[in-house]
Amino acid sequence: DGKTNGITAPNTESQTRLEQEVYDRYGIDPSNIQLVEAHGTGTKLGDPIEVEGLKKAFAKYTQNKEYCALGSVKSNIGHCLTAAGIAGIAKLVLALKHKQLPPSINFEQLNEHIDLTGSPFYVNSRLQEWKVGDAQPRQAAISAFGFSGTNAHIVIGEYLPAAVTKSAVSVLTQDGKAIIPLSARTAVQLRQKA
Repeated sequence: DGKTNGITAPNTESQTRLEQEVYDRYGIDPSNIQLVEAHGTGTKLGDPIEVEGLKKAFAKYTQNKEYCALGSVKSNIGHCLTAAGIAGIAKLVLALKHKQLPPSINFEQLNEHIDLTGSPFYVNSRLQEWKVGDAQPRQAAISAFGFSGTNAHIVIGEYLPAAVTKSAVSVLTQDGKAIIPLSARTAVQLRQKA
C-alpha cells in the first residue's frame, strides 16, 4: 500500500517500489519480461501514473527500448472491478499457452499524458507471434491497483523443460571390466544369476 491523494488515485512511487521489490526478491530481470498486463483503466489520471511507475521500475535493470508489449484486458472486456486481476491473469496464461502477444483492441492513439519514447514499452495493437531468443522463456507481468493505494504485481513465466541429454555409450571389450548390478530374491538365486 502507498499513500495517495484520494481513494481512486494511484501512487507512482509505491508502484515502482513494489515492482522492484518483486524483481529483486525473486531474481527476475525485467529485460526478460516481454509483456506487461497493465491495470490500465483508460483514465487520464491512473494510466500515466502506472506507466511512469513501470518505466522507473524497469530503468533500474535495463536500457533496452520497445521490447515489451503493454496491454490491458479492459480494452477487451471492460472493468470487472474485483475480478479485473484474475481476468488479466487468464489473459496472460492464454498468451503463454498460445505463444502469441494479444492486441489492445480499439487502440487508436496513446493517452496525451503518456510518453513511451525511449522506454522498454510499446502498445501492441495486433495479434502477433510471441518470439523469444533460444532457450529464453516467455515472461509476462501483471499489475493490479485497488482503492486507497493497494498494489499487486505478479510475474508469470513459461515453463521450459530441462534439455534432454543422452548419456555417453561406451563399448566393452573382452578385457574391459564393468560393474553390472544384479538382483534376486535370495542369496542362492543371486549366486546363480552371477
